[in-house]
Amino acid sequence: MTKLYVGNLPFSATEAAVRALFAQHGTVESVTLISDRDTGRPRGFVIVEMSSQEEARAIQNLNGFQMDGRALKVNEAQEKSRGPGGGRPPRRY
Repeated sequence: MTKLYVGNLPFSATEAAVRALFAQHGTVESVTLISDRDTGRPRGFVIVEMSSQEEARAIQNLNGFQMDGRALKVNEAQEKSRGPGGGRPPRRY
């Protein structure tokens, strides 16, 4: 399985809509709509998990695809660095 990063997503997009779009290009294992942890609102990107053989076709066909007037940015997801620093400081009350 390969994880794809899909950015510049319209805020009105749903998991079902993204799944249907990517299913046209291969088997979709999962769709994770990323939301802001404080407000719960969508952040404008998702992670789509697909078969490794199908991900290249999805990237080629959907990178730049217009969804509700926004050009999607589709590429292979990079693992988030877990190294020191760069994180959000703890909240102070």
